[in-house]
Amino acid sequence: MCDFNGRKVLVLGLARSGLAAIELLRKLGAEITLSEMRTEDQIKEAAMLREMGVRIVGQTPDVFEEEYDLVVKNPGIPSSKPFVKSLRARGIPVITEIELGFAVAKPQHYLAVTGTNGKTTTATLLGEIVKAAYPGKTHVTGNIGVPLCRTILDYDLMNEEGHYIVLEISNFQLVDIVQFHPQAAVILNLTPDHVDVMGSLENYYESKTRVYRRMTPDEVFIRNTDDADVVEYTGTYPVPCKRLDMSLTDEKAFYHLQDGWMMAGDDKIMPLDEIKIVGMHNVQNCMAAAALARAAGVADETIRSVIAAFKGVEHRIEFVRELNGVRYYNDSKGTNPDATITALKAFTQPVLLLVGGFEKGLAMDEVKKYIGNVKKVIGFGACGKRLVAELTGDDGIVVETMQQALQEAVSLAESGDVILLSPTTSSFDQFSCYEERGEVFVKLVNELQV
Repeated sequence: MCDFNGRKVLVLGLARSGLAAIELLRKLGAEITLSEMRTEDQIKEAAMLREMGVRIVGQTPDVFEEEYDLVVKNPGIPSSKPFVKSLRARGIPVITEIELGFAVAKPQHYLAVTGTNGKTTTATLLGEIVKAAYPGKTHVTGNIGVPLCRTILDYDLMNEEGHYIVLEISNFQLVDIVQFHPQAAVILNLTPDHVDVMGSLENYYESKTRVYRRMTPDEVFIRNTDDADVVEYTGTYPVPCKRLDMSLTDEKAFYHLQDGWMMAGDDKIMPLDEIKIVGMHNVQNCMAAAALARAAGVADETIRSVIAAFKGVEHRIEFVRELNGVRYYNDSKGTNPDATITALKAFTQPVLLLVGGFEKGLAMDEVKKYIGNVKKVIGFGACGKRLVAELTGDDGIVVETMQQALQEAVSLAESGDVILLSPTTSSFDQFSCYEERGEVFVKLVNELQV
């Protein structure tokens, strides 16, 4: 374990990950300064932090001119910020709480899931599989909502080893990796996202490859050969560990489909008709989860039984209810065009598509190719008008709020139709996060009367 006793650590940004990092650093005896954009009276945890001995400061230039031994940065703060660059230029290490947790914990079995889309579904399912095999020693953490440092604190992983850590990890968390390397990892896919923060698509895709670039020869990387960008970038940044390919279309891949079965080499894992979550993208998510579980030593019988019982996760093509023959789906986690494409490909029925939210400036050209079964596009929020214009022109409907969009969809829907919320963008114009947006949608749908 690293010696943090008496070391001066600057924590950039609070949120859940910053608070967990602070509590872990305090346990390790560090002298902690929290730098926040909010004033102290706006931080609800301020009194608790002061009691812990944390110095709370703003983000003025003088703060970043002080001497620190380490900086722990909230992943939501871009590394391109001038004050982050200036700290690095002075030779001060800048890491995220993932790297901090990995550095101070005893050796654990890390199973890492990254990619643009499907991370939460895959990590959640993988967690269920591994929990069934190793009950009491499996924890799902990371970008999925529970910081790694919190898991380490709650389960005393600075003293206990051999637990199974299923880690959903974003590119923002991977950018500041120094030593972290999982026992097994997958990049599910690579599609355009976060270019506004990363500066370029090249930077975004490269950041994802950091999940495997420190892995050792006996560790396992699962490569999705159906994704041309994954193949390209794993060639540009070579895989240093054991590589196993997976594919929905190529039977030569180690993990593949054959005669209605999910296969691992010549071994049958499970029949596809037992998978309950809809869409071929979810077959791929199940395959990735199975591959990582096998790398952790889980038996195929356990993998099969857990996948067969899995009904999906909230906010990702989540079935809400059926009313008057119309089925309602919440895909609030569809925060980029490719996620919406994935959702549309899951349905053969006529779809009334609800899109809109914060303006990220992402073009709808690719989404437009997949709206053949879309009866009506209904836009809402800050970018609703633009999305409708790009997707369907004058044939679409534009309203102000998601509630109004739902009302329009209900008035147009007929028995056999699907009403799908898949916004293509983030929620920050009208909601605090995609979870809140999805929860509001589910509540509105459940309040509909027969």
